[in-house]
Amino acid sequence: MDFWIKDIGLADEGRKKIEWAMIHMPTLELIRQELVESEELRGVKIAACLHVTKETANLVRVLREAGAEVYLAASNPLSTQDDVAAALVKYYDIHVYAKRGESETEYHTMVRKVAEVKPDIVIDDGGDLIVTIHEEYEDIAKEIIGGSEETTTGVIREKALERAGKLQFPVIATNDALIKRIVDNRYGTGQSVIDGILRATNILIAGKTVVVAGYGYVGRGIAMRMRGMGANVVVTEVDPIKALEAYYDGFSVMSMDHAARIGDIFITATGNINVIREEHISIMKSGVILCNAGHFNVEIDLSALSRLAEKVEKINYCMDKYYLRNGNIVYLLGEGRLVNLACAEGHPSEVMNISFSLQALVVSYLAKKGRELERGVYMVPKEIEERVATLTLKAKGVTIDKMTDEQREYVTRWI
Repeated sequence: MDFWIKDIGLADEGRKKIEWAMIHMPTLELIRQELVESEELRGVKIAACLHVTKETANLVRVLREAGAEVYLAASNPLSTQDDVAAALVKYYDIHVYAKRGESETEYHTMVRKVAEVKPDIVIDDGGDLIVTIHEEYEDIAKEIIGGSEETTTGVIREKALERAGKLQFPVIATNDALIKRIVDNRYGTGQSVIDGILRATNILIAGKTVVVAGYGYVGRGIAMRMRGMGANVVVTEVDPIKALEAYYDGFSVMSMDHAARIGDIFITATGNINVIREEHISIMKSGVILCNAGHFNVEIDLSALSRLAEKVEKINYCMDKYYLRNGNIVYLLGEGRLVNLACAEGHPSEVMNISFSLQALVVSYLAKKGRELERGVYMVPKEIEERVATLTLKAKGVTIDKMTDEQREYVTRWI
C-alpha cells in the first residue's frame, strides 16, 4: 500500500489515541453502523485533505469500514499527529501522506498525491485540495461527484470559484451548518485555542488584555472563553454589525491601531490577510504574544515581523522569540499557523464527533445524490443537521419536546 509517513513504528501509540477518541464520538459510531450496513460507499474513492488527528482518524476509519477507498493528506504542515498517521496505515488500511513539520514543497506534493488518485468525492479543510484540483487537474475535476468543505476559509475560496464560473462539481459547505458553527467554531475553537496558548507558554490568563481580531463564530468562542479565564477582552472588527454584537456582549471594541498599544495576547480569527501588520507590531508593548486561529498563516504579517527583528530565537517546540530593532520582544506561537493544532491537539473529540458526523453523512448524501446536483456551493441539507443533533442528544440521554398536532397546525396557518 502506498503511503508517506514519519515512522510506521509509532502505530501502536496512535491506535490507542484513536480508540480513546472514538469513545467520545458516539454519534459517529452510530452513523458508522448505518453506513457499514447500507454498503452505499463500497468502491467509492475518497480523497481528503484534513488535519491528521485522532479525531480525523475516526472519520476516515468509518468511511473505510463502510467500503470506501480513502486517501488522506494533511491540511496543515504542523497539525499531523505522526503516531495517528502510522496507525491509519498499519491498522485501518488508509493511504496517508502526512508528516508533522512538512516543508511547503512536501505539503503541496502530498496534496497533489491525493488529487491524482482520481477521486469520486473530496473532503477538504481550507480549500487547498479543491483549488489544486481545479488549477492543475481539470480532467479529474470534471469527473468528481462532489466535495465537502470543513472550514470557513475553504468555503470562501470555493464560493470565489463558483462566482468565477470555474467550479466543476458541487461542494457542500459543511462548515456553514449551524450545528457545526455553534459547537465546533465557537465551543471547540474557544477551548482549544486557550489549550494551545497554555501548552506553549504556561502563562496566567487572568488579568491579561487579550485582543481578538474578528467576531465571527470562532472569535466569539475565543472571546467568551478568555473572559471566563479572567482576561480583559478587546475585539477588533471590520463588520459594523459584528462589532455592535461584540459591544453588546460586553467586550471592548476598538480598531487594531488602538488595541495594538494595550494588548498582551493577540489572536487573529478573521480568515483574512495581514490583520496584524508592521504598523501594529511597531507600537506593541514588549513581551506580547501573537497567535492565529484562522486557517492559514497569513493573518499575521510574518514578513513584516521578520523585517522588524534583528534576531529570532526558538524557545520551545511552538514558540519563537523575536528581538525587534526597537528593543522590544515579540513572541510568535506556532509559526503563525493554527495555534490550537500547531501547539495542542485541536478540538476535543466530543466537538469533532458532531463535525465529522456531518462530514460522514454529507459524503453519504453525495454518493447517492451528487450526480443530480448542479455545480455550485450548497448548504448542508437540513435533515442531515437535524439527524446529527438528534443522534447526539440520544447518545447523551437527553430528551426534548415534540409539537402537538394543534401546535404544528398553528405555526403553519396564516390566520
